[in-house]
Amino acid sequence: MTQHLSSRALLAAGAVLLLAGCGPTEQPAPEPQAPVTQQSELLAACQDTEALAEVAEHSCTHAEYGPFESVTAAPFGGPSFVDVSVEHTAYNVRLPAITFKKWTLGYAGSLIFTPEESTEYAFLTSAYRALRVVNAATHEEVGLECRYTIPREVCGALRTAVTADLEGGVDYRLDFAAVVPQSDSFLLVIEETAHEGHSGE
Repeated sequence: MTQHLSSRALLAAGAVLLLAGCGPTEQPAPEPQAPVTQQSELLAACQDTEALAEVAEHSCTHAEYGPFESVTAAPFGGPSFVDVSVEHTAYNVRLPAITFKKWTLGYAGSLIFTPEESTEYAFLTSAYRALRVVNAATHEEVGLECRYTIPREVCGALRTAVTADLEGGVDYRLDFAAVVPQSDSFLLVIEETAHEGHSGE
């Protein structure tokens, strides 16, 4: 039994390292760079920074003033029923720890997001976290489009945004991961990038 649990822990840890990468972690400097991960190495910087800056500015209002909701992600690799689909909401997300014996190797967990419309969405977070988006029904991975590093003058509460085209009414599993010494918690805001009237909401 112990050997079985150890094997599962090692497999989970391997998945976390594959998802989050083994590059440098967040730095305490005022403008840290995103950690070099297998995913972010392939993910290009977003070109339409003006539109994303508007999305980040709108999302910043929620990141600073709410409404807020605290959620604990489901353990990585299992089914998730933790929903983060409420619009204009800042989610305080906590990831379960991946441990082996007495060591904490990292943090990883899954959330469910069901968009109302078929369009491009931005996943804005308060810290750099590895993200994978998967169709919950077909288990097919959705290709992420680009990454936007949010300037401090745009929003001090959010650090980065990753975009993806999603279909309305489809359940998507969001796999987030962090490697020690990154924290197990972060803030998440999900917004449509083409949503009109951001400044008025």
